Amino acid sequence: MNNDLKEAVEVLRKGGVILYPTDTIWGLGCDATNRDAVQKVYAIKHRIEAKSMLVLVDSSAKLQSYVDIIPEIAWDLIEITDKPITIIYPGAKNLAENLISDDGTIGIRVTEETFSKKLCERFRKPIVSTSANVSGEKPPAFFGEISDEIRDSVDYIVGFRQDDYTPAKPSSIIKLGVGNEIEIIRK
Repeated sequence: MNNDLKEAVEVLRKGGVILYPTDTIWGLGCDATNRDAVQKVYAIKHRIEAKSMLVLVDSSAKLQSYVDIIPEIAWDLIEITDKPITIIYPGAKNLAENLISDDGTIGIRVTEETFSKKLCERFRKPIVSTSANVSGEKPPAFFGEISDEIRDSVDYIVGFRQDDYTPAKPSSIIKLGVGNEIEIIRK
């Protein structure tokens, strides 16, 4: 795992795209503060920029660096959830502008999975995390379901957990408003 972490961080620092295991499904990742790197991920997925992607951080303490306002309910949701949850926050900041939705929101998930958490810690920036599939196709449940097109498009493929055949699922997604309004996007 340590070699994968070292290699992945090097690729991220150079503006590259990685294929890596997350707390949910395998993801395409890049530096969430690098506009060109984010554009590469959109191109690999054949996805329009209007459909934003989420980012991973290793600690809820980092949220304040990337959103202006954290509704109080967010802290409770992060604390009580027993499965991965992506929260869409208003007032995104300090991220690549092509990653932020037109309404100024950004989806952020605090990862607890070993590899992605250590990757975020070592990289010291948020990392894009979007399913490792072409937009509109079924997300892969495990590494073996990732298409050759996706594998051939990235700059580095993490070896850690490639042999894990435990089916994975995407996270829950909840959108929060500044007045603690809650909208469930995906259960």
